[in-house]
Amino acid sequence: MQTPELQRWLQLTLAYIFDAARLKQLRMAVPVIETLTGISYATYCEWGMPVHAWPQFSAWQGGMIEPKVARLVDESLEWVTQPAHSVIAFGDPGYPPLLATCIDAPPQLFVWGDPDLLALPQIAMVGSRKPSVDGCRHARRFAAALVERGYQITSGLALGIDTESHRGALESAGKTIAVLGSGLANIYPKSNIALAEQIAQLGAVVSEFPPGTRADNWHFPERNRIISGLSHGVLVVEAAEQSGSLITARLAAEQGREVFAIPGSINNPLSRGCHRLIRQGAKLVEAAEEIIEELPALVAWERSQTVLPAKPCHSMRKDPSLAPAELPPLAQSVLQHIGYDPVSLDGLLLHCEVTAAELLPVLTQLELSGLVELREQAYVLSARG
Repeated sequence: MQTPELQRWLQLTLAYIFDAARLKQLRMAVPVIETLTGISYATYCEWGMPVHAWPQFSAWQGGMIEPKVARLVDESLEWVTQPAHSVIAFGDPGYPPLLATCIDAPPQLFVWGDPDLLALPQIAMVGSRKPSVDGCRHARRFAAALVERGYQITSGLALGIDTESHRGALESAGKTIAVLGSGLANIYPKSNIALAEQIAQLGAVVSEFPPGTRADNWHFPERNRIISGLSHGVLVVEAAEQSGSLITARLAAEQGREVFAIPGSINNPLSRGCHRLIRQGAKLVEAAEEIIEELPALVAWERSQTVLPAKPCHSMRKDPSLAPAELPPLAQSVLQHIGYDPVSLDGLLLHCEVTAAELLPVLTQLELSGLVELREQAYVLSARG
């Protein structure tokens, strides 16, 4: 369905007036997209939005859309009408809850396959595009072991470790999610088109970019934040010292996710990136069980959700807010430590005496309920809460 709300949201996001963090800020402040058309300049400034972008935002409010943006929106809406295609906007009931906690959560996700999988427990697996024989073997072995324990495997469809991780999951009858640095109508790399089709049938292929977008160098760091943001932890299988996989690991740490690394021979240059991560605090793992042991609380929370999120209906709805008294005891306790002065994730971990695995889903619940807001990597009480 091509609803007016979705069309208006895409007209704003695909104009690239604001970055992802600013778009998230707007959606958290104004749940109903059409309400944004009535926001005054004074209110806009009170929210701390960039003054230089006001003329473009004001033009959007008045329905003035550049032809190239209108074309992107029309192509995107046409793509969504095809079988197994959908789009989940930030604020939709089906938006992945872990990803929603990221300060720069993507404003929308185009999905080819089953969008419900994005809210289920995931482990990201990344590594070299030119792995060793041992690296390929490790990727398949870990992927198979993790899907057997109920995880989805999330990776980037790149050649090498990404490909081996996806295949390891599929060969063990598991689910896997591929996040692309191109649009879903322009699969990259082209040599993995057949693999993407297989993943779409049994899992999901995802991108924040409009369907026809070509791969570009700057797209891949953007993609990497989604790979780590969707996942409970990131496993680096094999990586050189100067590797894009280390960017994903850094983003994961910044997002409060666990980082794992498989050690290798000191004579293998593709082990140096993993060894560097281990020196920096990543957890050395030799078996999938060691990853599972680090994430029990978060997995238990995910599996306690008996109802899968509703499939995206493109209506830009937001979940009803909860009153503080209706929250579970842990959420009420966390809320007591959040005020109108920003408090960091580390500060909350210290005050609440819980693990990051226990705290992250609670913060997600509070944020989606409209009780707290994430501002500049810190949490504050929402003025609407």
